[in-house]
Amino acid sequence: MSVSRSELRKKCMIILYQVESRKALKTPYEVEEIIKDNLEIENEFVKDIVFGVITHQMEIDATANNYVKDWTIDRLDKTGASILRMAIYELKYTETPPIVVINEAIELAKEYSDNSVRKIINAVLDKIIKE
Repeated sequence: MSVSRSELRKKCMIILYQVESRKALKTPYEVEEIIKDNLEIENEFVKDIVFGVITHQMEIDATANNYVKDWTIDRLDKTGASILRMAIYELKYTETPPIVVINEAIELAKEYSDNSVRKIINAVLDKIIKE
């Protein structure tokens, strides 16, 4: 059974949300275990996104914070922050076309975040690709 990249990005968002939640609660966790709990079969795309975001989170957050006026990524809800981090990672570190990254992030934000967070995500990503 084939799973779409959109569905895999949703899984990535969920996994990154769970990682952030456990960090905030200072609960021990293993990223590999969180991935296994959320996927029926192993998937390299998911691992690349999840470990890429975790590995480059400081640079990703700095990039986001450069483009958010009077705000920081830490002030977004964990879901919105996960979506934005994934999108910035894909824009900066993968070959995924920018239009695909932005559309996927906006679709996730429409489904899982409120309108103000969706607008922030859209604005940040738009500024990054225009750079």
